[in-house]
Amino acid sequence: MLKDIQDLAVTSVSPIAIVHLNDFVQQALGYGKDAEVAISQALAADPSCAIAHAYAAAHFLSQENAVDRSQAIRHLQSAQQYARQATQREQWYIQAIAAWAAGAIDRAIQWHEAIAQSYPQDLISVQQGQYHYFYRGEATNLKRLAETVLPANANNHYLYGMLAFGLEQCGALQQAETIGRRAVTMNRHDSWAQHAVAHVLETQGRVAEGIAWMEHHADTWVACNSMLLTHNWWHVALYYLKQGDWQTVLELYDTRVWGHARKETPKDQVGAIALLLRLELQGVDVGDRWQALSSYLRFRLHEHALPFQDLHALYAMARAGKMAWVAEMLDSLQAHAQTVDRSQRRAWLEVAVPTAQGLIAHAQADWGLAATTLKPVMHRLQELGGSHTQRALFKQIYQNAQRHATTSVRLHPAIMSRQLLIAV
Repeated sequence: MLKDIQDLAVTSVSPIAIVHLNDFVQQALGYGKDAEVAISQALAADPSCAIAHAYAAAHFLSQENAVDRSQAIRHLQSAQQYARQATQREQWYIQAIAAWAAGAIDRAIQWHEAIAQSYPQDLISVQQGQYHYFYRGEATNLKRLAETVLPANANNHYLYGMLAFGLEQCGALQQAETIGRRAVTMNRHDSWAQHAVAHVLETQGRVAEGIAWMEHHADTWVACNSMLLTHNWWHVALYYLKQGDWQTVLELYDTRVWGHARKETPKDQVGAIALLLRLELQGVDVGDRWQALSSYLRFRLHEHALPFQDLHALYAMARAGKMAWVAEMLDSLQAHAQTVDRSQRRAWLEVAVPTAQGLIAHAQADWGLAATTLKPVMHRLQELGGSHTQRALFKQIYQNAQRHATTSVRLHPAIMSRQLLIAV
């Protein structure tokens, strides 16, 4: 039986398929821009390779939108068709992806945990297990999963990057920085490990050092998919925002964050939305950027792949004045929260829905409603997923609403700032 680059048995008769499968593994672990090409080539070489179909399904599911989901389901069905001849590890992985597609994230995690115990060198499975923990706000488990497979991957920089990010999310900043820097020393092009270090430097307020670190490695990001490419530039923009260099932040938004985005993809949209929102919270006029961005959000109204994505989309549509879309999406979100898998229902009903209502109120400068609606969920924001840095934005919105709640003037901070400048 043939083996892949991770020394894992693969049910395939095609050495060419294994070459392309290995390329996919490297692309996926490195957040490379050619992962889809690689897995397509693997399947062209062996259309009956179950694990290749499962990898393709996972890739498309991770895009978290309806169009790519339809492709994921087709590949999942093919993976299940060929699973009978597959190895135990491949069958478990297919089960994990099937559970993900069904919205049963608890079951998906159980399969990824089982694979980590029996096949610890399978870092594609570890990466996806961490993905689920990340979007459930379970930082401890995200870190623990990487630690579980560390003995079998002691010389693998990809695993170090995964572990560094888990450590950072758990507040072990010194360890996270040490391990993240070790990964980058092993492979300068490990952009996920660079990203983990960026989180540490941002959390510790080491702004100038963070800019130097990220800009020094920015030439390596051209090989990344748009999600990590734009996200790493987003981190650079946050450093400049802390310096009050708003012009540079706007330039980075136009040329790197939104400028390099695949504008129809939710994760790229989230970064752009979050950056515009942070700028406005500091009173910066962002011009017509909300309107330009919101035109790409029409297809998000009924997807509800992740609550984290929905909340950003709702805020952006409200700031762009697309209130009919907002009303439709909020109704759809509330209906979805009633039917989502039981393991996630409380997070959707008790956290996502009221947070959405509070964000919409803030976008419309209804400070009192925003503050009173957001206050009860502030201690549960981790259930929405995302990183500490990303979730901090919701707290900033709440604090901003509180500050303005005592005044009768109902203007958004950016509008208020512009009026003050005119008055001066």
